[in-house]
Amino acid sequence: MDTLSQANADLFIPDRTGTSAALARTTHLGIGAHQDDLEFMALHGILECFQRTDRRFGGVICTDGAGSARTGPYAEFTDEQMKALRVQEQRTAATIGQYGFIAQLGHSSASVKNAPARPAVTGDLKAILEATQPETVYTHNPADKHATHIGVFLATLEAIRELPPEERPKRLLGCEVWRSLDWLDDADKVVLPLSAHPNLAAALNGVFDSQISGGKRYDLAVEGRRLANATFFDSHSVDAHDRVAYALDLTPLILDDNLDPVDFTLAFVEKFRDSVRDQLSGLH
Repeated sequence: MDTLSQANADLFIPDRTGTSAALARTTHLGIGAHQDDLEFMALHGILECFQRTDRRFGGVICTDGAGSARTGPYAEFTDEQMKALRVQEQRTAATIGQYGFIAQLGHSSASVKNAPARPAVTGDLKAILEATQPETVYTHNPADKHATHIGVFLATLEAIRELPPEERPKRLLGCEVWRSLDWLDDADKVVLPLSAHPNLAAALNGVFDSQISGGKRYDLAVEGRRLANATFFDSHSVDAHDRVAYALDLTPLILDDNLDPVDFTLAFVEKFRDSVRDQLSGLH
């Protein structure tokens, strides 16, 4: 892999395997906007690889951690202090979760959201994808309400589309963070079971104290969503899992480069609209 574009980029390999070997063993890759996004949205990939020798999870964080909400013990932290702390927290999560590697690219949120500046992000992601060639990629879903998350989704899609077909992942999943996917038709939900290792999930959520003590109880919110998804998925059967995350299968977007991501996403929104109309009209 060529050198990443930002001077503040950080590549950490918890078990100290050489860089090329560490990246090449990746089977499941999470690409998130911020430190903690992977633990919240791509836990399925982490669990799939935990304590396995034949699978390995790798992670990519695109932004530098600046601009976080903060209060309490972190209220007086400067952006530079917060960025350094968030990088360290993400390294700690990678160690606990036994990631093969964690790459923190160090781009600003503004550059991720700004289409003319996004090619640098796309280039870094392409280099990592070329070096890892994962089977499954987890990223933000295109109906997320956070602009930086949408920028990361678009950069991920662009990077994959720049690869030859034989080097692309077999599966691309868009995951929940700043918007749940419970509105999707059940047939369109990719149900990701998260019941295994609840202590690991709790440990990973709790690593990010700069956010939790800093004013955002993401740990409770994410756990609540997973529990709610498991219970509310099906009203006519007992729960199959204790905890569940939903994802949108984005694989069609990397099989057909002519498929527009806006049209692709809005088709699911229209399907939701139609299902509400049909059910309400049928009982009216």
